[in-house]
Amino acid sequence: MVKQQARIAAVVLAAGSSQRMGEVNKLHLPIDGTPLLRHSVQTLLDASIDDILVVLGYDHQTTRTLIEDLPLGIVVNEAHASGQMSSVHCGLNALDETYDGFVIALGDQPALRSTDIEILIDAFVNRHSGEVVVPTYQGERGNPIVISDRCRGDIVAGTRNLGCRKFIEKNPELVEKIEMSNPAVVIDLDTPQEYADFCTTAVLQDSNNLTQNAS
Repeated sequence: MVKQQARIAAVVLAAGSSQRMGEVNKLHLPIDGTPLLRHSVQTLLDASIDDILVVLGYDHQTTRTLIEDLPLGIVVNEAHASGQMSSVHCGLNALDETYDGFVIALGDQPALRSTDIEILIDAFVNRHSGEVVVPTYQGERGNPIVISDRCRGDIVAGTRNLGCRKFIEKNPELVEKIEMSNPAVVIDLDTPQEYADFCTTAVLQDSNNLTQNAS
């Protein structure tokens, strides 16, 4: 019997004030000439995801312009200053259709590729147990995670109100971890140094690829 394809939605958390980046909103920073948020969202659009909802908050008027032409939904979390979990609630509440799973993604993970997302979705669909699939790299917990509809219901109802990270730490029996082959799931950009380091690494990788292709 062929297993029915799961319906998957993604909630992209992009409501924070990016204070650690200084005066610049990190979601607007260029990655290969594309604003970081748009780059991150495009990765999800290239994966097997039925619907994408981006949760904005701080600076939402200008940040919206980065993605408003893309085939996705946008919602504004007016309570974004209260923490990331409020954006999780906002996004999950705004999705009124029935889905089997939800990718909870960050707006600032430039190293992710659609193949990474596909691996996580496949692990979720074929999981042996639990309600949450969590990527790791060399033992370090990463993002995005994928949660079941049951877990989504618990979070929305308030019975799982600890925040995704604490939920995972306190409920290991509900979690299935998947070790990834590359560090993309543990790379995000919070500070100017992290952004500079990422850009430098990306340039070096491109240079190495050009050299290998020429040889």
